[in-house]
Amino acid sequence: MSDNNDSSVSFLYKNPFGRVVLWVLLHGNYSGIASFLFHTRLSALFIPSFVKKHGIDLSPWQGQKFRSFADFFIRKKDISFDADPAHLISPCDSWLSVYPVSSSLDGQETTLPIKGSTYRISDLLAGDDENLAPQFDGGVCLIFRLCPTDYHRYIYIDDGVQGKNHFVKGALHSVQPVACETYPVYTLNRRLWTPLQTAHFGTVVQTEIGALVVGGINNYYADAPMKKGDEMGRFELAGSTITLLFQKDKIALLPEIVAATKDGAEYKVSAGQYIGTAR
Repeated sequence: MSDNNDSSVSFLYKNPFGRVVLWVLLHGNYSGIASFLFHTRLSALFIPSFVKKHGIDLSPWQGQKFRSFADFFIRKKDISFDADPAHLISPCDSWLSVYPVSSSLDGQETTLPIKGSTYRISDLLAGDDENLAPQFDGGVCLIFRLCPTDYHRYIYIDDGVQGKNHFVKGALHSVQPVACETYPVYTLNRRLWTPLQTAHFGTVVQTEIGALVVGGINNYYADAPMKKGDEMGRFELAGSTITLLFQKDKIALLPEIVAATKDGAEYKVSAGQYIGTAR
């Protein structure tokens, strides 16, 4: 079971006055302002209280001096991962949820039900000029929701070839459950989606989704070879989300994960953790 919604986020999405504040946050230039402030040396003063409040273990970075809060947020560490070629690994530290992909009632669209919203895969993959969406009918979508306290770099799930990165402009809603229950966040938010031709899991589409106020997404490569466990990119400054779309009958999740993620529940995973196998 995942952690509860942050009280401030619940206020923004459930309280009438909070929704006014949310509108201001979404329509002002707060992303740029927040990014500027968190890159200043003065912002480093917030690090100790943030670490204490969230109980973050900084032992892997013992003795390291962070120049700013942004520098602290994108801190880098070595990731160990399950190297068995047939094993699917988590790309990041996060809360994992699992949803089926199916055809709409008229059979014209592939859709995805998440937290009370029905998403069309074609909307998630805005600008798809390869007609990828229908290829995932009958497949599965894994959603990895990162909290601000999680490690915010992510790794490749398999060997293969990474395709073009497709950037989609959008808002910066929270990705916490209360926001997803109120708005179709994954198709409203700023995001970056990339087709991955994997060696063991077929064609996979990975999407990085920005979060409330600040939504920096940095994929290092495009149209390039990829190696399982290597760092693919990072988020900057806020909790975010990664989705992985798999085609039908390409993966089998571990039984304990299937059981733990029934009815939209979330299961805590770590970057590199074994979560399923190739079929």
